[in-house]
Amino acid sequence: MDLRIQKTEKAIKNAFLELRAGKPLEKITVKELCGLALINKSTFYSHYDDIYALSEAMEQETIASIIGSIDHLKDYTTDNPDAFTRELCLAFMSQISLIKILFSGRELSHLGIRLDRALKEVIFRKYPEYENDLEKQILLSYSIQGTYYAYLSNPDADTDTFVRTIENIVKCLKPLL
Repeated sequence: MDLRIQKTEKAIKNAFLELRAGKPLEKITVKELCGLALINKSTFYSHYDDIYALSEAMEQETIASIIGSIDHLKDYTTDNPDAFTRELCLAFMSQISLIKILFSGRELSHLGIRLDRALKEVIFRKYPEYENDLEKQILLSYSIQGTYYAYLSNPDADTDTFVRTIENIVKCLKPLL
């Protein structure tokens, strides 16, 4: 990618994060973002259709980053779901400052839904038989989204306690896999 395009993308995303940290997505205007990013509106529109498309792209990048940072993702099996859960929790927590900005307010549920979808894609590639098994899909959604909402409900929990507790829950669910 051209260096100028990379710099413009970075300026747009940094300006968006700065604005998003202080206000709801629906209150951010392209004009305001362009002023902060020091670009004109036509430049913004050559990259994104609107603020929502930018937000969507950044949410997708965050999900990809979380999943991409799970070491040896393809090596996890149903025999070690607690190890996978630990890695997922740590990957999620490594992106927490970005998550708190992008997925706040009305977008709060987006992360759980997107993580659920993205992780199922990975799991279904490894275990294609799960894709048509409604019980497995429900169990996976419960585990993925339950972890996310448990974190949101317990923001003061230290990392070790949170991850250990989630691992223990997943160990209890292991017979259902």
